[in-house]
Amino acid sequence: MVPPPIRVDANARPGHNTFVMTNPEPRRSQLLPALLAAQAADGWISEAAAGRIAAGLGVPLADVHGVISFYDLLRATPGPEVVHHVCVDPACALAGSAGLRQKLLAAGADVRDSPCPGLCNRAPATLIETRGVLTAAEPDARDHVDGDVRWLTALCGRGRPASLAEYVASGGMRAYERALREPGQQVIDEIRKGGLAGRGGAGFATAAKWEAVAAAQGPAKYVVVNADESEPGTFKDRILLEQDPWRPLEGALLAAYAVGANRVYIYIRAEYPLALARTRGAVDVLRMAGYLGPNAFGSGFSIEIEVRSGAGAYICGEETALIESIEGKRGFPRLKPPFPVTHGLFGAPTVVNNVETLAAAQALLERGAEAYCAYGTLKSPGPKLFCLSGDVARPGLYEMPFGISLGELLERAGGVNGHLQALLVGGAAGALVGPEALGTRLSMEDMRAAGLPLGSGVVMVFNRTRDLGEPIQRIARFFAHESCGKCYPCQLGTQRQTEILERAAAGAAMPGDRQRLLDVGWTMTDASLCGLGQTAASVTLSALKRWPELFPND
Repeated sequence: MVPPPIRVDANARPGHNTFVMTNPEPRRSQLLPALLAAQAADGWISEAAAGRIAAGLGVPLADVHGVISFYDLLRATPGPEVVHHVCVDPACALAGSAGLRQKLLAAGADVRDSPCPGLCNRAPATLIETRGVLTAAEPDARDHVDGDVRWLTALCGRGRPASLAEYVASGGMRAYERALREPGQQVIDEIRKGGLAGRGGAGFATAAKWEAVAAAQGPAKYVVVNADESEPGTFKDRILLEQDPWRPLEGALLAAYAVGANRVYIYIRAEYPLALARTRGAVDVLRMAGYLGPNAFGSGFSIEIEVRSGAGAYICGEETALIESIEGKRGFPRLKPPFPVTHGLFGAPTVVNNVETLAAAQALLERGAEAYCAYGTLKSPGPKLFCLSGDVARPGLYEMPFGISLGELLERAGGVNGHLQALLVGGAAGALVGPEALGTRLSMEDMRAAGLPLGSGVVMVFNRTRDLGEPIQRIARFFAHESCGKCYPCQLGTQRQTEILERAAAGAAMPGDRQRLLDVGWTMTDASLCGLGQTAASVTLSALKRWPELFPND
C-alpha cells in the first residue's frame, strides 16, 4: 500500500510541523528493512522473495538485486546454518585473532574474515551469524567505562542497561521538557554558547548545522542519527546505545525540536544487534511515556523516531551514503553541494549527527553551557570519549576533558603493556605516531597544530614487539574492501596501496614502491569523492614519514 502524503497541521506551533501520520517516507525507503526481514525469516533472500519485495514496493527487480549485492551481510544464496565472523583488523590481530580463527576451523566451524565489529576492547572478537541473522553479543565486563568526567557515561559500565526511571532520576529528560516550553532557537543558542563540535571526526560546529536546517525551507525536516560506527578501533557509540540509549535519544529529540523536524531516523550498523534491540526497546518506552507522538507532553510538538539497521557497509558512515541507504538505495556518497542541511533525506533539510555528538548535546543542554565549558579548553570545550585498545593495560572507553595529553590518557588506562613503539590516533583514517607525541594535548586545536587527526577519539597502542607493517597492511585491506567503487581514485587507489604493502610484507618490495605509495596516497587524498578515499592513505603516509625504514630500498 502506498503511504499517504504528508499533511501538515495548520495549527502547529511556528517552525514545528505536526505530521498527522506515522509513515511519511516513500515506499522505496522500506527496501532494506524488507530485505533484512526476508533474510531473518528464511536465512537468505531468494529470487521469489526479492520478486515479492520488488512488486510490493514498486521497485525494479534489478534495483533490488543491486541493493542486495551492495551489502556484505545480505545473502542471495543459502549459506551455512552458523557462521563465525572473526575480526581481522588491528586490535583483534594484536590479541590473537589468527589463533582464534584456527581453533574455530579445527572445530569444524564455518569461518569468515570480518571487518571490525566494534568490539576492540574485547579483542579478539567474533560475531556469530545464525541463518542469516547476527546474534547479539552478551554484555561483557570488558566494556570498561572510566574517566575523569562521567557526564556522557554516567549510567554506563554497570553491567546492565539503565532504565528510563534511572535516567530520569539522574536528571534525564529535563532538558527536553524544558525545551518544549521555549522557542527552538533558544536550544540552538545554548549549543552555540557551549561550543559543541561534532564528534564524528570532522568537528563541524553543531549549532551552525542545526541553525542551517532550522532556517531551510521544506515541507518536512529530519534528524538522522549516525550510529554506523564501523571504523577499526571505535566502539564508543556501541557502548552508549547498549548501556544508556536514553541520552543520545534525548539529544536527538532536542535537535528535532530545535530545527523543526518531526521525524528522527537512527541508523545502527547491523553488527550491533544488541544496540539495535535496546535502542528499539527504548524508543517504545519513550513513546509509552509520552515523550513521542502527535502531541508530546501537550506541547503541540509532534515527533516520531524510527530505528533502522544497516547491512554491512562501512561507507554508510558517510552522511550522504547513509541517507541513500535509508532511502532504499545502494550506499553511494552524493556529490556535495548541495549539503544535507538543505537537501538531505528525501530531498528535505536534514540534521545528521553521530551518537556521541547528540549525547554531548544532551549533557550541555541539561547542565548549561557555562558548566559544560568549565571542562576542556577554550576552543575544545566539554568532555570527549576516547576508545583505547591494543597493548594497553585496561582497554575500554574513557570520558576525559579535552586538553589532556596522550600520555595522561595512557596513564589513566594503566599504561602500556611493554615498551611503547607507536600509537594509532584518530582511527583507521588517522595517523601513526611515536612516543615523542605523548605530550600532545588531545584537543582539536592542539592536534591540528601537531598535524594529527583527533578523529573519533581512537587511541590504539603498539609495543616494541609488534611489526608495524602488519597493522598498516590490515588498515589498507580494510579500505580496499570497504571502498564503494563510485570514484576511481578510491576504487583503484585502495587496491593499489594494498598490493604494494603486501608485496613489501612478502619481502618482494620493488625499487620505487615508496614513491608509488606516496603518489597513490596523495592522489586519493586530493581526488576522492568522499572522506573514505580522502583518508584511506592517512595511516600509510604518516608511517612513511615517521618510519622511513619501512621502505629502505628507496
